[in-house]
Amino acid sequence: MARLLRPNQTAIDGFILLGFSNLCESQVLLFLSFLIIYIATIMGNVLIVVTVLSQHRLHTPMYWFLSNLSFLEICYTTNIVPGMLLGFLLEKSIISFPGCMIQFYLFASLGTTECLLLGMMAYDRYLAICHPLRYTAVMTGRVCTQLAAGSWACGFLIPMITVSVMSYLTFCGPKEINHFFCDFKPLVKLSCTDSYSVETTVCILSSAVTLVPFLLILVSYTHILRAILKIPSTTGRKKAFSTCSSHLIVVTTFYGTLIVMYVAPSANDSPALNKVFSLLYTTVTPMFNPIIYSLRNQEVRESVKKLLRAMVLKGGKFKITLCK
Repeated sequence: MARLLRPNQTAIDGFILLGFSNLCESQVLLFLSFLIIYIATIMGNVLIVVTVLSQHRLHTPMYWFLSNLSFLEICYTTNIVPGMLLGFLLEKSIISFPGCMIQFYLFASLGTTECLLLGMMAYDRYLAICHPLRYTAVMTGRVCTQLAAGSWACGFLIPMITVSVMSYLTFCGPKEINHFFCDFKPLVKLSCTDSYSVETTVCILSSAVTLVPFLLILVSYTHILRAILKIPSTTGRKKAFSTCSSHLIVVTTFYGTLIVMYVAPSANDSPALNKVFSLLYTTVTPMFNPIIYSLRNQEVRESVKKLLRAMVLKGGKFKITLCK
């Protein structure tokens, strides 16, 4: 990271994030709308994390990974949204070159970690449904911690390669980024040096970190579907599917927006569409994830109600313990 912060890598000292400056008459409305979404996202995901850690009945592998995902969503949206909100209030949203690189690094790291965590959650559901007798022996507290820690470590190590190769680019103007945060494609377009090797390297890395977990998810759910179809009773099939339906919805939403964003030609060619799809996975999806898990999961709903009652009765005091 030290290399990327060296000023001799760029002839300019910062960038102007254009964001939604073309929507002059809607700035206040957009600010209030995204402020409400941001507050709801933080509150919803904090509630999930606190509920999982404080309610002993949720000290299971599935909810351990869910709490990690919710904490990630808090970090993910906080990296992007406050700067975007500030852009609605200022005439020009200026970000320094080091600040831009750090924002991109955090964005890439958290996105990579999310892919890996979703893959681990699919593997957890595969073991729970396809190998229920071995599940508790395999998915111990230690294994869950190692899988989560490995996802976070790999998520923050792999993007260092991307940032390292980007540090060889020279930015000499213009300095206006037609986006509301420092994303890779809008940033590379401002480079005045050949970026082919950088784009190729990033394409290979991003493909690996998204496709490998996606294949794990695909294989896991193929086995899960086969196992569910073999269950003789309709009630049994519904119960088995209900344990992984929330995760499946989150995976579909996450990968759906990624595919549309980075694969569909229309999204790549249109800055306006680029911003819209970016909003989906940086602001909207993090807000809906806790809603999806709470609405479709009776255990989470009951635990949240129990936590809120305890907070009211005990004046906000409650005990938090780590998953065993």
